[in-house]
Amino acid sequence: MPGNMLSKGEVFVIDTDAASREQLSTALQQSAYDVICFADGASLLSEARARMPACVLLEMPPDRSALDVLKRLREENCMAPVLVTSANGSIAMAVDAIKSGAADFIEKPFRTRDIVDRIDAAIDEFAQPGSRRQRWLPGCEPLTAREGDVLEHLAAGRTNKEIARRMHLSARTVEGYRASVLKKAGARNVTDLLRRIFGQGSPTQTWV
Repeated sequence: MPGNMLSKGEVFVIDTDAASREQLSTALQQSAYDVICFADGASLLSEARARMPACVLLEMPPDRSALDVLKRLREENCMAPVLVTSANGSIAMAVDAIKSGAADFIEKPFRTRDIVDRIDAAIDEFAQPGSRRQRWLPGCEPLTAREGDVLEHLAAGRTNKEIARRMHLSARTVEGYRASVLKKAGARNVTDLLRRIFGQGSPTQTWV
């Protein structure tokens, strides 16, 4: 990081590709982040118990062991946003990552500049007062703030790609949030969900 820049915080990174780690580290340092790279999840978890990162960038291997790391981070009250990356991503994997507490799911290959932008956006959102507030659908499990945002965009008729662009997320991440909303609402699809909401003449959510 340039000496005349104040640090924006530490970003913890797990990525098995050495070239990718180097590119990420360089780009993040140029954007005023300090970067700590880890060889495995156990090392990252140990460090996270002693210091709070601004963000975690977690690569998902084929065995999906990153989900265990993600769950442990949340269980141990590490509330930094976690962005999951994968070279073999699928909608099912994105859904599992979101359910486990990921803020974003990003497929490889990616542009390093895009990752920095995603990290900036995730940190900004977590820093907003009330960012962890919840929204409610009548008779359903409460929605997280991001699930509620996705629902509002769906209600406005926007596609996954449009929602992803507006929320600075990947399309697969949006698909994960959408699937979670449908599951909580017990709806078969978005049309069924919106029919239930608007057919009852009730608001899409209430704030708590």
